[in-house]
Amino acid sequence: MRRKAFVEINVVPFIDIVLVLLVIVLATASFIKQKSIKLDIPTASSKVALKEKSSTISIDLSGKYYFNKVEMSLKSLELELVKLNPKKDIVTLETDQKTEFQKFVSIVDILQKRGFKNLSIVTKTTTPK
Repeated sequence: MRRKAFVEINVVPFIDIVLVLLVIVLATASFIKQKSIKLDIPTASSKVALKEKSSTISIDLSGKYYFNKVEMSLKSLELELVKLNPKKDIVTLETDQKTEFQKFVSIVDILQKRGFKNLSIVTKTTTPK
């Protein structure tokens, strides 16, 4: 009995499996929602990239405070900052450009009172003309 040479590969089952996996991924991806805070960040001409991981404080347009994307009151935020090391931890401050300036100053006062030295303020960079 002679065997036939195996010359071609049937890729139809492979394509079927890939299509089913694609449908599953697309169906589940629509249910996953990324948590983000809508901010219109102010612009600046200087640019420095952060190299280390930092804790983020955000203030949205309505004046709500967020610590690492979790909404909280100013007092709760102050309690969260107590847990950080002011000499080692970096705090990133991002705020909407139309937010009341007093909200920004309140955060900076708390950081200064706690002795934080490593503070970065997030801005958009402008392209030079």
